[in-house]
Amino acid sequence: MRELSLNAMDVAQNSITAKATLIRISEKWEGNSLVITIEDNGSGMTKEQVQSVTNPFYTTRTTRDVGLGIPLFKMACEQTGGDFSITSEKGAGTLVTARFAADHIDMTPVGDMDETILLLITCNPDIDFVYEKERDGRGFILDTRELREVLGGDVPLSNPDVADWIRGYLKEQMENRE
Repeated sequence: MRELSLNAMDVAQNSITAKATLIRISEKWEGNSLVITIEDNGSGMTKEQVQSVTNPFYTTRTTRDVGLGIPLFKMACEQTGGDFSITSEKGAGTLVTARFAADHIDMTPVGDMDETILLLITCNPDIDFVYEKERDGRGFILDTRELREVLGGDVPLSNPDVADWIRGYLKEQMENRE
């Protein structure tokens, strides 16, 4: 994939397929490293599945014989000298951690993570998302559970006005960090 935000979207889509009701996505810059985590409370995987999921010729889908999302994400980490891990427990969810050496010449562009998060939220209004972004000790958290509480259940997260507000909030948070 050409952008890490698309890798994060792919992993989040796996979480959605695994019937997650809560997905946490974190983007943390620590010095010259970037750590992206995606954690869910979905159906989880067996130890055997966790060992196989980085193999491009392994997939649980019946529509094709390859699954490239996780292997490409792992490759993007490793080509910068970073590391990649997956921990999962059947029935308890999955945690994917990707650590990158952000100053490495082979670092894949991050892309527009904010728009990726917005797309995930608006296309999956029944799933809760927590998005955490941190750089140089400053950051913010967007939690759709808090949005739902404010909206009172009458307005879905897919509402265009809500989407515009989320987009503005994310942009404002980035501007306040600079």
